[in-house]
Amino acid sequence: MFKHILVPTDGSQLSQDTVRRAVSFAREAGARITAFYAKPEYPVTYYGEGALIDSTTPEQFSDLAEQQAQQNLGFVETLCHEAGVHCNKLTSSSDIPYEAIIEAATQSDCDLIFMASHGRRGFSGLLLGSETNKVLTHSKIPVLVYR
Repeated sequence: MFKHILVPTDGSQLSQDTVRRAVSFAREAGARITAFYAKPEYPVTYYGEGALIDSTTPEQFSDLAEQQAQQNLGFVETLCHEAGVHCNKLTSSSDIPYEAIIEAATQSDCDLIFMASHGRRGFSGLLLGSETNKVLTHSKIPVLVYR
């Protein structure tokens, strides 16, 4: 049924557990995976008197974000290789991860987004507003939420 699955990751333990399940799901379905990581954009901060200034340049920040992306995507790629699942890696820079996830899935012609959920409910879930919930409410592509 599903042939191309977008698997966003942030490198957390929850995300890694979800990646493991997504790879297994893709293997069983005969699907391929596009692993996705949304890199943060360089933070532009305005400082007042006496403020500490971060000496990280935009180039250094970009390099560090790319290293983090490749580390997280490498984890997905390794699991896919071990399972015999075809895997592409994709990154983009965005401070709005849910939009980047939906855009990546659309541009890659994915027919499913496979995501983790923290399982927060009620008021705390409403206040915290997970990226998964935002993808669920804005995506036209089906979303499978793994808990």
